[in-house]
Amino acid sequence: MVLVHGAPSWSYLWRGVVPSLARNHTVYVWDLPGFGDSQLAPGVWPSIELQARTLAELVDHWGLSEPGLVGHDIGGGIVMRAHLIEQVPTRGLALLDAAVLGPWNTPFTEHQQRYPEAYRTMPENVFADVIDKRLRSACHRRMSDEVAEAYLSQWSGQLGQNRWIDQVVSVSFDDTREAVAKLDQVTAPTLVLWGEQDQWLNTTTGDRLAAAIPGAQRENIAAAGHFVAEDNPNDTADALLRFFGQRPTAT
Repeated sequence: MVLVHGAPSWSYLWRGVVPSLARNHTVYVWDLPGFGDSQLAPGVWPSIELQARTLAELVDHWGLSEPGLVGHDIGGGIVMRAHLIEQVPTRGLALLDAAVLGPWNTPFTEHQQRYPEAYRTMPENVFADVIDKRLRSACHRRMSDEVAEAYLSQWSGQLGQNRWIDQVVSVSFDDTREAVAKLDQVTAPTLVLWGEQDQWLNTTTGDRLAAAIPGAQRENIAAAGHFVAEDNPNDTADALLRFFGQRPTAT
């Protein structure tokens, strides 16, 4: 099972989910290029297209034949593009609060995309306050300062500020259009899982996504916002285990 985080998180998002999944499955987590501990070469932009190619290369590198693919936020768009455009085979798709159907940018993201230099040149302490508040709104439950710092550390200082803007301006619905056009061709079992209190992408977006994929299962997670695996990792893990089955996979 390969877990693909979204923006503006990193593989830390899955820490409460992995132990339950790993009892019955071999689990792979990774940081998208440009996120967490994964750095990009100068001049390379962290688009969904790049991330999908990277996922395809990783699946090949790990020698996986038909892994379960789990994508959160833009990770959902990455997973769908990897499967439908990059031709990554899968035994099942799980899309969590997924940015697949457009338009899926929030008003805040759209504002940053219109005025990226204003955010790049913003005083560091002001920028830090802005994204701290923004990040915390991804959760329904109160995010502790310790957890918030773990998410925010990758965006600290001038380097982190530029990293944040790079990923904001690079992520576009244009990179998911090809996959969206082929959603009716999906034959892999699909689960569309959503935080019931998601304030970034509301549950109707999940309903539309499930309706666009033949036979997709649809489920909400109670007491969870957009960062569903952060807010309610136990129920998120349980839903994934029910969907993928609890038999150990071959290693």
